[in-house]
Amino acid sequence: MSAPVTARKVTEREAREVAEAAREQSWRKPSFAKELFLGRFRLDLIHPYPQPAPEASEKGEAFLARLREFCETKIDAARIEREARIPDETILGLKELGAFGMKIDEEYGGLGLTQVYYNKALALVGSANPAVGALLSAHQSIGVPQPLKIFGTKEQKERFLPRCATTDVSAFLLTEPDVGSDPARLATTAVPDGDDYVLDGVKLWTTNGVIADLLVVMARVPAAEGRKGGITAFVVEAASEGITVENRNAFMGLRGLENGVTRFHRVRVPAANRIGPEGAGLKIALTTLNTGRLSLPAACSGAGKWCLKIAREWSAAREQWGKPIAEHEAVGAKIAYIAATTFALEAVLDLSSQMADEDRNDIRIEAALAKLYGSEAACRMADELVQIRGGRGFETADSLAARGERAVPAEQLVRDLRINRIFEGATEIMHLLIAREAVDAHLSVAGDLIDPDATLADKARAGARAGGFYARWLPKLVAGPGQLPTSYAEFGELAGHLRYVERTARKLARSTFYAMSRWQGRMELKQNFLARIVDIGAELFAMSAACVRAQHLAASSDNGPAARQLADTFCRQARIRVDELFDRLWTNTDGPDRALAKAVLRGDVTWLEAGVVDVSREGPWIADATPGPTQKENVHRPVH
Repeated sequence: MSAPVTARKVTEREAREVAEAAREQSWRKPSFAKELFLGRFRLDLIHPYPQPAPEASEKGEAFLARLREFCETKIDAARIEREARIPDETILGLKELGAFGMKIDEEYGGLGLTQVYYNKALALVGSANPAVGALLSAHQSIGVPQPLKIFGTKEQKERFLPRCATTDVSAFLLTEPDVGSDPARLATTAVPDGDDYVLDGVKLWTTNGVIADLLVVMARVPAAEGRKGGITAFVVEAASEGITVENRNAFMGLRGLENGVTRFHRVRVPAANRIGPEGAGLKIALTTLNTGRLSLPAACSGAGKWCLKIAREWSAAREQWGKPIAEHEAVGAKIAYIAATTFALEAVLDLSSQMADEDRNDIRIEAALAKLYGSEAACRMADELVQIRGGRGFETADSLAARGERAVPAEQLVRDLRINRIFEGATEIMHLLIAREAVDAHLSVAGDLIDPDATLADKARAGARAGGFYARWLPKLVAGPGQLPTSYAEFGELAGHLRYVERTARKLARSTFYAMSRWQGRMELKQNFLARIVDIGAELFAMSAACVRAQHLAASSDNGPAARQLADTFCRQARIRVDELFDRLWTNTDGPDRALAKAVLRGDVTWLEAGVVDVSREGPWIADATPGPTQKENVHRPVH
């Protein structure tokens, strides 16, 4: 018997080259976040706070009203949690409402909503039930509609988009049992055969895959004479012969998620279903995610709003030691964190979404920062809500109801939100992805200088380029508007925060330059340092968005004073976090941590594991993904 096949064996360099080739190499449009990491505070790119066109707002608000009524009357969140499944009638109702076509243009039967209103809709649905939000998001943000919108042919759009808008559910299949954020090891193959490709392989964690009608599948086309090959994207009919959904996975949260394991055995896919050229699959996936990632902070923003509502109502009703717990400073600080962070997160989300709609800025870093920041902040807000609720926060909603109290699913929210720190790029991967984009300017001018495999001639040319770039760039990091007490005066009491952002952006850029000078090619191994650099940038981005949004609300609504207070408090909280992160750039335990981790892996401290019972059951750490016919029942169940 042959050994099980899980994934291709590749070197670290090969894996890095595949990831690098999939990146967008050029910057054709300005990027606020990219400039921020370079020490340039381009307030003009985000201020005045961009707003949707009146007709887009009118259409979006009308749909949100219909969607809210559906959420309040047709989504039974308790039933979904209890049965671990979204009822078919709910899915069919969402199709009839047009919710599966929110991002699809009207010419193909969709609603043609803007990114701003699409995200508002996801926040609304996600507050009703996060699994329903994930269903709609996976279908439109990374499923068939988005890659076809950007890369599909006219024929493909006409063939598939009307189905996605009205009747069919789509899913995105990239991950495999032994392949996560390292796609160079992708094992699923698509072998050309006449006018078709023949797919073989196994895909894991296929969100929507259990009920999907259409799939976006990433598979490796073998290179051959006259054929580049490489990882390639295909639209695949889920009912095709040879496709088996072998398992519906169950998780700690999002219990209604239709996520499974899908096996392909000699599945024939017409060449006309290939999206883009051979070898462009990863680039298509990453480009799709540039805006697709915004669906996650949308869900996180909605979660923050709900946390704030429950925290406010409960803290006013619950009394301890003679007064409502909200009036106790320890609880009040948690409420202030939830309120301020929700305001900033919505500002980041709306700003990034509107920039995506206007298509005048490159938002690849902004969207990634929004995903990173939102997923981490939402988890903390939910945890703080559980703490505010005390024992009731740990108790399930059904248990609360059974003994006669309001059924608040706070513990469920903690479970449901936890996946967002993993979905569409785990926090650790997002740190590295953003860091790579943030230092792109440096690598562009000094790449060969720090590449150990570069020739002396290449290093000499890189040195000349780097010298010219840094001679122009470094002097600009010494002083700026942030040092002038009159800068950004139009923002009133918030001006000081913007001056802080400008000064700190230059400090961030200087720190990055110093680190590159110190570690050179080894800097990519300093993952904790890079993570702190990215987290500082995320805080500065959120501060900027919060101030600009508060300024807009002050000029356009009656909520101006409250908005300014929210922005001011958030910025004060963020400044403390930023200062701590700067301290930890150079004063940390990264070295001892690495040494101890190696000792653990060597088995030096196995004695510390004594005294417990391992209750995990027997089985391989990674399931066998050897291609071949299925041995399991097909649990695929399309909803029509």
